Amino acid sequence: MKGIIGKKLGMTSVFDPGGKQVACTIIEAGPCVITQVKTQESDGYNALQLAFGDKNEKHTNNAEKNHFAKASTAAKKFIKEFRDFSLEKNLGDTITVDIFSEGETVEVVGTSKGKGFQGVVKRHGFTGVGSATHGQHDRSRAPGSLGNSSDASRVMKGMRMAGRTGNDRIKLKGLKVVKIFPDKNYILISGSVPGHNGSIVLIQK
Repeated sequence: MKGIIGKKLGMTSVFDPGGKQVACTIIEAGPCVITQVKTQESDGYNALQLAFGDKNEKHTNNAEKNHFAKASTAAKKFIKEFRDFSLEKNLGDTITVDIFSEGETVEVVGTSKGKGFQGVVKRHGFTGVGSATHGQHDRSRAPGSLGNSSDASRVMKGMRMAGRTGNDRIKLKGLKVVKIFPDKNYILISGSVPGHNGSIVLIQK
């Protein structure tokens, strides 16, 4: 597996060679510094630890400073491990968007937008029942019965109800690398990517 840490910048659209308009997400991917190399002998598994985004020195403790000093780099905000990295890299090396190629299929992991406490219509897609007349006291968006009160006398686990919506970790598979701009560290991914503009995402093969 190979991967990189990036920041979602927004969306745009481009035209493919066939003249079809393709919606894309612009991601600033890297450059990421390898801050730790884990091996089967030392840690029990093989992985590369990547760091992305500069961090203010006054917000960095001594343990973090010493950790990043081993890789001869400044303190970073975001750290992520990629297991069984397919490329041979050493401590302190830099990974850029060049590890991907246009037309390649990738997976993108991000955190969806938080929407706060929502009702069942928005959260689960309930259609609502009844009409707005005949004494219907604004109950068209109500969830309805929550169970058989004469049997369990409680709400069963897994019942779809109102609650906190969004802010979930989501992985999208089968996305395609549409275009790469190595000079700007930009990569265009087909379709939409979870998260707000400025959020951190992981691109992995």
